[in-house]
Amino acid sequence: QVQLVESGGGLVQAGGSLRLSCAASGSIFSINAMGWYRQAPGKQRELVAAITSGGRTNYADSVKGRFTISRDNAKNTVYLQMNSLKPEDTAVYYCAAEIRIAPEHYEYDYWGQGTPVTVSS
Repeated sequence: QVQLVESGGGLVQAGGSLRLSCAASGSIFSINAMGWYRQAPGKQRELVAAITSGGRTNYADSVKGRFTISRDNAKNTVYLQMNSLKPEDTAVYYCAAEIRIAPEHYEYDYWGQGTPVTVSS
């Protein structure tokens, strides 16, 4: 059983900062890419940022220069540092990870339960 547990969401004023964390636990052999997605009310889920096991990163244009994704492979944890937050960043943020539970298994995508972020103007 694999679990991804997010933390760090909340309410913040525009211009403020938040740091999200997501820890993967359970029967894990290896983790490839990890990432953060978000879904605002009435909108589709979108990729915010992703990071490979080697540390290569990718960001949505809307968050470049404001958000930073990082990971601690020893802790199976991915982080999202969010600075200069805007009201349009308001959404539920989900972490995802490509996890292999045993050498002979394929990688599957696992998702966290989501953590809400609200940015007030």
